[in-house]
Amino acid sequence: MADLDSYGAKDIQVLEGLEAVRKRPGMYIGSTGLNGLHHLFVEVVDNSVDEAMAGHCDRIDVTLLADGGCRVSDNGRGIPVDPHPKYKNKSGVEVVLSVLHAGGKFGGSGYKMSGGLHGVGVSVVNALSQRLVVEVDRDGQRHRMEFAKGGRPQGGLEVVGKAPRGRTGTTVTFWPDAEVFSSEGTEFRAQTLLEKLQVYAFLNKGLEIRFTDERPGRDAERKVFKYNGGIEDFVRHLNASKESLFKRVGYYSAAEQSQEVEVAFQWNTAYYEAIHSFANGIATNEGGMHEEGFKKALTNAINNYAKAKNLLKEKDDRLLGEDIREGLTAILSVRLTDPQFEGQTKGKLGNVSIRSLMERATNEKLGDWLEEHPTEARQVVQKAIHAARARVAARQAREATRRKSPLEGAGLPGKLTDCSSRNARETELFIVEGDSAGGSAIKARNPMYQAVLPIRGKILNVERARIDRMLKNNEVEALVKAVGAGIGDDFDLGKIRYHKIILMADADVDGSHIRTLLLTFFFRQMEPLVEAGNVYIAQPPLFSVEVGKEKIYLKDEVARERFLAEHPDKRFEFGRLKGLGEMDWQELGETTMDPTRRTLLQISVEQAAIADEVTSVLMGNDVELRKNFITSNASDVRFLDI
Repeated sequence: MADLDSYGAKDIQVLEGLEAVRKRPGMYIGSTGLNGLHHLFVEVVDNSVDEAMAGHCDRIDVTLLADGGCRVSDNGRGIPVDPHPKYKNKSGVEVVLSVLHAGGKFGGSGYKMSGGLHGVGVSVVNALSQRLVVEVDRDGQRHRMEFAKGGRPQGGLEVVGKAPRGRTGTTVTFWPDAEVFSSEGTEFRAQTLLEKLQVYAFLNKGLEIRFTDERPGRDAERKVFKYNGGIEDFVRHLNASKESLFKRVGYYSAAEQSQEVEVAFQWNTAYYEAIHSFANGIATNEGGMHEEGFKKALTNAINNYAKAKNLLKEKDDRLLGEDIREGLTAILSVRLTDPQFEGQTKGKLGNVSIRSLMERATNEKLGDWLEEHPTEARQVVQKAIHAARARVAARQAREATRRKSPLEGAGLPGKLTDCSSRNARETELFIVEGDSAGGSAIKARNPMYQAVLPIRGKILNVERARIDRMLKNNEVEALVKAVGAGIGDDFDLGKIRYHKIILMADADVDGSHIRTLLLTFFFRQMEPLVEAGNVYIAQPPLFSVEVGKEKIYLKDEVARERFLAEHPDKRFEFGRLKGLGEMDWQELGETTMDPTRRTLLQISVEQAAIADEVTSVLMGNDVELRKNFITSNASDVRFLDI
């Protein structure tokens, strides 16, 4: 009873102001790794983009400073500087930067439509920064306020001079706190930021976004994004690495009762649909009502056109949505005053009214577009008819595979060495390049929970093949059977036989190609597996070194340099580990398979539109685009997932 008696009000901790954010940063930004670091950037830029959506801003400048800071400046209205009616001793600027759930997006008349609806944005950035400086140009004057570590005000808001040439706007400069982001550091990845900024520019027609990287050794040339074509330019950009079915990009829009929809679309000759939807500038990767309305009306519009023009006979079955969407790239952008997002991630839009508007607009305006562009319309229908025939062939191929599936009690691929555990949550499947490395992996594994599937050579590039052809490929068939959860639209994440799918290939060019082919397969045909974080890349070390009687393994050149820096007074002979097949099984087990010693890289799909584009560039036919992508990402190679 003593413990119970001693528990009183004194034991209840009250976290004042922004302390709660520093105590549990993951609750607010998802993680304290690179994704969380980049989330800080997004929160600041979102405020400027909201000004653009409200029609008050047409330029945003983003600068990565030489000292590790990040500056975001816009020419919007500027955060209000007058005293807040509730916090009379605080200006609007201080309230926005130091009070959670404070902002102009919860009512009021500041914003009719915005993305930042949870109101924890820039105050969270302040809480997790070593230092933050805000400058506001408003009413002809420049106002400035500074905050120290954890968002502590260093004095109040003060006027420091006149605003240049009647300028209005807000500039936020922040330095992320190294204590918070200790696991992966506070170094922004320029390519990640550029990808996000480009999407903002596509979604906000005419908005100019300028990016400069002033860090030593970086590309100092200013990058500028501005798209007068808006989402039509977005579709052209996504289809640039593919062969378009026709040159024209279709577009329509509609608005009613404080909500609006706009759609841009174009088909290509490939076999995957790429519908990317946004609500108030936020990517709705899980779809929602706007996507539902679009897909339903798209299927109706194309079928009605095909029947009216006798491209489908009366006796023919209607085309299915999946047939029509094969090779479709579409951007759906909706704006509404009270978006209902499901979950903190804002991944799915729940407003029923936007489904109705999208459905009506698509039925009417896409129908008009098809009538006005008969050549393109005919090509779309013919492609859908071919897709329908392929779907029937694919169903037959799937049924043949399913009849032999492990779920029916037989038919595991002959090359699979399975584990004894049937608890999928604890089991791992190593997909290993080559029979020789496969043999070593089988010896090195823990047979209780580790299974091994050797694959020979390079699997089929699924970016350029329909599913019926895929299932005739021996290596693809073995993968589908081993994972045990189906393929494509039939894939069921709940039926996977292993919760870790680990790709294990050499660190050379051929190994990289095999990893890329496998990742393309999982992204295109088992995307829920990637989204759920079940796909990993094994990272065998490149170097070994003996220290006394102990052999130490080093992952890469960076680890070797760090090791040398830690032992400056000694000379070492480093052995280079050439490939998986050249390691003995004990070495492979110690370095690459033992959960207590190995390093795994988890594969994630952060932004579907970008992942789709990168997959198409790397695995498509355009060599020049592929070369440009690799060259531009070379300086950020430590962040690459493949």
